[in-house]
Amino acid sequence: MTDSAVTIVPVDLQDTAAPQDRAYDIEIAAGRLDHAARRTLEVVDPSGVILVTDTTVGRLYGGQVVTGFETRGVKTTVLTVPAGERSKSVDQANQLWMQLLAAGADRRAVVVALGGGVVGDLAGFIAASFARGVDFVQLPTTLLAQVDSSVGGKVGINLPAAKNMVGAFWQPKLVLIDPLVLQSLPDREFGAGLAEVVKYGVIMDGEFFEMLAANVEPILARDPQIMQKVVARCCELKADVVLDDELETTGRRAILNYGHTFAHALESITGYGQLLHGEAVSIGMLCASRLAEQLGMISSDVTERQTHLLTSLGLPTALPEVDRPQMLEAMKHDKKAERGRIHFILPTRLGEVISVAEVEPHQVAAALGS
Repeated sequence: MTDSAVTIVPVDLQDTAAPQDRAYDIEIAAGRLDHAARRTLEVVDPSGVILVTDTTVGRLYGGQVVTGFETRGVKTTVLTVPAGERSKSVDQANQLWMQLLAAGADRRAVVVALGGGVVGDLAGFIAASFARGVDFVQLPTTLLAQVDSSVGGKVGINLPAAKNMVGAFWQPKLVLIDPLVLQSLPDREFGAGLAEVVKYGVIMDGEFFEMLAANVEPILARDPQIMQKVVARCCELKADVVLDDELETTGRRAILNYGHTFAHALESITGYGQLLHGEAVSIGMLCASRLAEQLGMISSDVTERQTHLLTSLGLPTALPEVDRPQMLEAMKHDKKAERGRIHFILPTRLGEVISVAEVEPHQVAAALGS
């Protein structure tokens, strides 16, 4: 629903098995970052704020957020990590735990994540684990984080051999999304987020896929109105999945991993630096779609339409020069693998996917493309 140009997507989790009310809102509106302190203090009563950000985002928006809290008399400690995927590490998590101790943080502190998916995942993991859990607020500043990683409560860090292998489910108290901050994103970062946007169209909403294809120009121009609609629809779709399968027990939430089995392996073997996550997902979605073609689940038209849209949005679609046997081996370490068998999320049409485990290694190899 909308209220004074603010789109609100409720994540209504209070009826789950957990005893506490964990429902929260995702608020989406231009200029919403200006209200971060006020809205946070309306939903939590913290002993202090631990603002976790990175070296890039902190320079752009850190002062704005800190001022909001401090003018309201709330002690705010800023912890800054290096920008980039490599900060999602055991070493960086340990540094943050020690810094929270040094800052005198207690169980009534609130961790506020200001940044992209790396900051959100890392800060969320710190919030979930420090003092056995403290409150958490998300202020996502990249498109990828706004439409995907900030929604749903999955937080964690990487191990050298496997992405997101250590983590927790820890829901935020609030998510505030400001489409205006997308204007400061480098083109490559913005494009990486668009891969996750396209993913939602493929897995859940064929009409949304068509809307994206019809609005490539304003999307690439980062028009605030169209981006508010795009982000809101992605959040609605992900929230629906989270409500059905918050803790990944029914298998429903696995559909969000479309393309990710290939993507995570690609990121791992390239050292979490050569490709942005969304770029790897773009390539991975097409690998998954080709695999579905091989299995007779879809026609080539479904893959071609994805390729055309991803290309028009400036995303990579071909696997880079990598050791393919190494990539296949890395896929076996995917956290969704069970008893040595890899589960793939594959399309049956635009707007619908299913999980498939009966796949032969040579079929997976062929899906990597020429």
